[in-house]
Amino acid sequence: MTRAPLGSRTVSRIGFGAMQLPGPGVFGPPRDRDQAIAVLRRAVELGVDHIDTAQYYGPDVANELIRAALWPYDPALVLVSKVGARRDESGAWLPWDSPADLRQGIEDNLASLDVEQLGAVNLRLMGDDAPLEDQLAAMVQARDDGLIAGVGLSNCSLVQLRRALQVTELVCVQNPLNVVDRSSLPVLDACAAHGIAFVPFFPLGSGFGINNVREEPAVLATAARLGATASQVALAWLLAQSTNVLLIPGTSSIAHLEQNLAAGALLLDVEAHTALDAVVD
Repeated sequence: MTRAPLGSRTVSRIGFGAMQLPGPGVFGPPRDRDQAIAVLRRAVELGVDHIDTAQYYGPDVANELIRAALWPYDPALVLVSKVGARRDESGAWLPWDSPADLRQGIEDNLASLDVEQLGAVNLRLMGDDAPLEDQLAAMVQARDDGLIAGVGLSNCSLVQLRRALQVTELVCVQNPLNVVDRSSLPVLDACAAHGIAFVPFFPLGSGFGINNVREEPAVLATAARLGATASQVALAWLLAQSTNVLLIPGTSSIAHLEQNLAAGALLLDVEAHTALDAVVD
């Protein structure tokens, strides 16, 4: 599998996202705890060295599973989390993004994962009116204190990215991007120009039933022609967009995990790119 920079580290371009490990709606315990732990262990066995998580996945579920499955961690493993949100008792997603909240969120991630430093932490932006400079000051302080190795952004606009780069260096940006939803392509281009890893979330469409890439006719036709799965085609298309793209497809199935990782070996030909690029023309 090809590799690419993530801050000062270099990781495989296909990692693993822990969002699907908790229960339905990313809330509550997993349907099958043993299976969730087996998926994490198999991912690392297959060369995954970049795992994306968040304390509010569950909440408190994804990180606990990662620790149970993989601690003590391989020194090559890069754990990336995010802060800026929380869940209430009904599972609603709420902002939790004051500077003090962000610091507490970082410390909570460190405690639950049982690490002294995270490879990176993304500031999850919950709207265009976020007090970005104050939030970034808290993130930079955590980096200066050695709690995180790098600062990232999640769900940012191009304007917010440019504002952030006036404050600090960034190691990664997480934004939605897939064959159907290409609204973040300008952000991807800006990240490539600045040497920032771009990590698409919802690479196969939203986990909440929006933009299901695997049902797109061009994706299905390409998959059938190339003898691949629709997921593999969609992931390979993302990898082909830029060398700074790092994927974190999530799953609670070992079979799907293995299929996703195999997308790194799928070469899309000219016919495939022509068909997929035409999806949003």
